[in-house]
Amino acid sequence: MSPLRSLGVAVVALLTVVLAACAPLRGDAPAPGSPARTSVEELLARVRMVDARGKPGGYERGCKPGQGCVFGAAWSDDTDAPDGHDGCGTRDNVLAQQLRDVVKRGNCVVVGGVLADAYTGTEITFTKADAGAVQIDHVFPLAAAWDLGANAWSLARRARFANDTVVNLLAVSGRANQDKGDKTPGSWLPPAGSSHCFYAAKYLTVAVSYDLPITAADRARLAEVAKGCP
Repeated sequence: MSPLRSLGVAVVALLTVVLAACAPLRGDAPAPGSPARTSVEELLARVRMVDARGKPGGYERGCKPGQGCVFGAAWSDDTDAPDGHDGCGTRDNVLAQQLRDVVKRGNCVVVGGVLADAYTGTEITFTKADAGAVQIDHVFPLAAAWDLGANAWSLARRARFANDTVVNLLAVSGRANQDKGDKTPGSWLPPAGSSHCFYAAKYLTVAVSYDLPITAADRARLAEVAKGCP
């Protein structure tokens, strides 16, 4: 494992513990246990930067006949990502790990639980009947990753990235996830200001772990966020 990858995994592990321990918080002050300013600034010092997001073309997420399927089948268990080949789909793995009071059907399928949502600072009750209320977000959006270099990766590496439960996936509010789309930090931050430090460190950790650059606009926005971190 490369030094950058090791740093990324270590930071994400810490942030995951922090998020699990923190109650939802609506205010703009950083949530208790948020990553320190020095941690965010260290990541900013390590990440590569480009002037702007490129437009290489060729991004097709869909996997129906005739579609590009450039990141592999959605939520596939057949990857070398963490939790790959465990018999459960990636979405269910994330829900099982990040919700509390989890209810399952069989060994894998999550049908109920409660999410402490990092993006909105609220709690969301998840049920299978209203599954869209909680969605799985790629912190570093797939389309953005494609534009910023993933188009040159092997399909296996892209599939790992898309299903990396340790580094790049968060269970979040469906509405917030739809609002985010494929935006990067220069144009989108979580509605809950209390989560901005967490999100900044999480996004940068993905970038460092996979050697993806951020744009100049992203860097400026994240540097501003860092100033408000504890």
